[in-house]
Amino acid sequence: MPERPAVNASPLIYLAHGGYLDLLRLAGENVVVPLAVANEIRRRGPDDPTARAIANTPWLHETGTPPIPAPILAWDLGDGESSVLAWALAHPGTLAIVDDLAARRCAAAVRIPVRGTLGLVLLAKQQGRVASARAVLMRLRQAGMYLADDVLNPALAMVGE
Repeated sequence: MPERPAVNASPLIYLAHGGYLDLLRLAGENVVVPLAVANEIRRRGPDDPTARAIANTPWLHETGTPPIPAPILAWDLGDGESSVLAWALAHPGTLAIVDDLAARRCAAAVRIPVRGTLGLVLLAKQQGRVASARAVLMRLRQAGMYLADDVLNPALAMVGE
């Protein structure tokens, strides 16, 4: 049985602010939020939609993180990215949900399966969970997600948009 996915702050923030937090469940029924990620989000304040989501969403599970192994430390990532990847490395089969390019490259280097916010939206479109990936991504952009057109347009073409 695959492990629960682990999520970093940026996918949580974009999806919560955009109103699409449930797209995380496409990766698994229960999602791990490492303590470093939860603390980063709590610093945003109690009124932040993401902080409220962590406090009130029963399928988001805040958890401690194992020590960060040297192969991940060498990438000099942020605490959140490092904790997600450390969790995934300690729990084989865990999908790491991260958007940061360096974190995604680190995951590939240590053979951790990875998916970002864009990938979740495309999966939602492929599974018929959303009618328009473009509409979701435009809303996520309004929520603060950076996504260049030269990445967006080929990705949308992959799902027929």
